[in-house]
Order: sequence, then structure tokens, then C-alpha cells
Amino acid sequence: MDFANKNVALFIDADNAPAKKIEFILSELAKFGTINIRKIYGDWKNHGLQGWEDVLLDNALKPVQQFAYTKSKNATDMAMTIDVMDILHENKVDVFCLVSSDSDFTPLVMRLRHEGKVVIGFGEQKTPKSLVQACSRFLYLDGENTNQNHTGMSKKSSHDLKQDAKLMNLLRRAISEAQNEEGWASLSAVGSIIKNQSSFDSKNYGYKQLSDLVKAIDLFEVQLNDSHYIIKNKKSPKNSANT
Repeated sequence: MDFANKNVALFIDADNAPAKKIEFILSELAKFGTINIRKIYGDWKNHGLQGWEDVLLDNALKPVQQFAYTKSKNATDMAMTIDVMDILHENKVDVFCLVSSDSDFTPLVMRLRHEGKVVIGFGEQKTPKSLVQACSRFLYLDGENTNQNHTGMSKKSSHDLKQDAKLMNLLRRAISEAQNEEGWASLSAVGSIIKNQSSFDSKNYGYKQLSDLVKAIDLFEVQLNDSHYIIKNKKSPKNSANT
């Protein structure tokens, strides 16, 4: 999808998102179009939201007051859902962004995807997989340690990446689907296949681009061919000796 002139709507659950990550959120979201709607929900009488209050004006965020009417229901969740559906029915927004680690938004995200909308999610590592996988793309807002880079996440080592069975299977399956007779696959095609199958984003592993990630894993051959990367599985030393 060409995001050059897309309209983006941002909805933040202030109770379930860190204010210190607002610049990262906005910079990433700007890649998907113009953020014309910026709403943030919470009980602003709660001193726990002071961090968000400090960044509202500088980032053009519109605060929406939600009182906790009952203990059993989350008023913020309900208010966000109603607003998102209202905007969906206006059909003026192409990309919806939800910032929350709350799995209650999973049905809402699935509805948006059903309507053909792109849904970008931001949340913490504790975010349930149901919400992560429902999104078109999901970016984590917290790293595993303080050694963070420009992606906003801690960069995982080559060893850790190799031990991530889910990641390795995802990459190998995508390469297998996209490869030619010689085993080479366009990296952009591999990336497209992966994104169609999951909410994968290389930034969640601390790498700005997919090419940086696969190079770090060091289990694939990566070459630049006419300004485009191509990739294939590396032959093991044992297999190489037999050829």
C-alpha cells in the first residue's frame, strides 16, 4: 500500500501506555501517512497520568476525560471503541493506530481489519498475543534491557535471534515461498509474505530494516542485486563439503 497521502487516526489508552514513548510512536506512525486525529483517553484526575499531561500540547494530543463509572468495566476501553467505530463509519481514515497493551481491543482490531483498514498497534511486551497478531503491524514500546538503539527496542544478539524458533520458521517459510530455482528470493518479497502472515516488524528485535535483521542472524546469504537485496539459506559446512 502507498501511504503517501493516507489519513491516520491515533487512539491512546493512557492507562496502558508509557508517555515517554510518544515521540517514537509519532515518528513511526508518520511513515503511514498524516496523523489527522490524535486522541488520548483516561481519567485525567488520576495523578498517575501526569506524564501524559506533560506531553499533550507539544504533540497535539486531544485528551478525552473518562471517569471510572464502575469497577468491573473499563470506561476508557468503551469510549475508545465507540469513537473508533464512529470514525470507521465516516470512512475518512485509512490507517488506525491503537496504543494499548489491553487484549480487550482485539475484537475491535479484527473488525477494522475486516473492513479493509490497516491497523498499527503499539504496546508493551506484556501485550497478549491475540492483540499483537490481530494488528497489521505491532511495535513494542519496552525493551528487555536499557541497551536501546534508534528503534526504541533493545537489539537482540545473533545467538538470541537464532534461538527464536518462531522467527526462524517465519523467515525460512517465507524464503521457501519466494525463492527461485537457485534458492534465491527477493528480500522485499520475503518481507511482504511475512507481513501477510503476522504482525512482524524487525524493529521489535532492535533492527531498523529487515535486511539488518537477517544479516545479524548470520544463517542466510544476503546479496545486493541491482539495488535490491536477495536472500537464500546458507549451506552448512557439511553440505558444502559434499558439493
